[in-house]
Amino acid sequence: MALRIKRGQSLILIINIIALVVFSGLYLNLRQNYEFLIYIGVIIFFLLLILLTNDRINFPNTVLWGLTAWSLLHMSGGGVYFGGQKLYSLMLIPLVGEPYLIFKYDQFVHIVGFGTATLAMYYLIKPLLRQTIQKWVALSIVIVMAGLGVGALNEIIEFLATVLVPETGVGGYINTALDLVADLIGALGAIVYLRIKEMR
Repeated sequence: MALRIKRGQSLILIINIIALVVFSGLYLNLRQNYEFLIYIGVIIFFLLLILLTNDRINFPNTVLWGLTAWSLLHMSGGGVYFGGQKLYSLMLIPLVGEPYLIFKYDQFVHIVGFGTATLAMYYLIKPLLRQTIQKWVALSIVIVMAGLGVGALNEIIEFLATVLVPETGVGGYINTALDLVADLIGALGAIVYLRIKEMR
């Protein structure tokens, strides 16, 4: 497999590489945040996977920008502090209090991230579809479940992080459930976007 950079993707790759280097240094030297070094490894894995399959999978640059935004939001959440509080713990809009704590930066990142992941799942399976898509409801269910599958994989990685680095502060069952609900909101948003886009 050869690495192939398509038109408009060089800047996306450069931003990802710079961000990975900067945040790796931040986690390792300043924050000593070993949990997020695990996530850096996961991001590098998926970046390499996209690069190695870039000649066969036609990801639009908008999706790649979305994935880049997700990784930047995620890495910032673990390394940037706002008012002495880790960004991931920051309450953006206090809609619901204890024990659910909605709407936090963490949930915003999940909506953006797994909305984009759902779009990526669509473009992975699109080459296998007919040119004219008629059964949008059935296809939407498959794509949403694929996006939620990526969300479930993320929760498994978070669980492994808590096993390897017990002081992660990832949160318990309620946090996991809220993450999955945010993933669903993002996935449904992606379906609305695709439906509008494909109807043009």
